[in-house]
Amino acid sequence: MDKARRKELKEQYKEMKPDMGVFMISSKTTKKCYVQKAKDLKGVINSNRARLQGGLHPNLELRQEWKELGSDNFTIEILEYLDYEEDNDQEDYSDDLALLQMEWEEKLIKDNWKLYKKRI
Repeated sequence: MDKARRKELKEQYKEMKPDMGVFMISSKTTKKCYVQKAKDLKGVINSNRARLQGGLHPNLELRQEWKELGSDNFTIEILEYLDYEEDNDQEDYSDDLALLQMEWEEKLIKDNWKLYKKRI
C-alpha cells in the first residue's frame, strides 16, 4: 500500500463516528445486569461477548454466571445512544457517557434490577 493511500485511509478513519452510548448485558433468570458505556458500541459489545465466551471478562460475577447458565440465558441490548453534537468540536465524550451510564444504573435499580458487582 502506498503512502498516499495509507494517509487517505487514516483520514477516513479519523472522520468515522461510531455509535456511542450505554448497553446492558442481562440475565434472563436472575434479573441481574451489567451496564457499560462505550465510545464504539459495536466494538465494545463484540469485545464483551468474546471475553465472556472465552472466560476472560473482567467482571468475575458476570463471567461465572455466564459459564454456569450459558449464553442463551443472557441478552445484550443497547439502552441509549449518545448523539454527537454537530455545533461542537468536542472530541471526548467520556464525561457525558459516564453520566448516561449512572442514569441508567439508577433507573434499573429503581426497576428492581440488581447490578453485577463492579470490579474494584
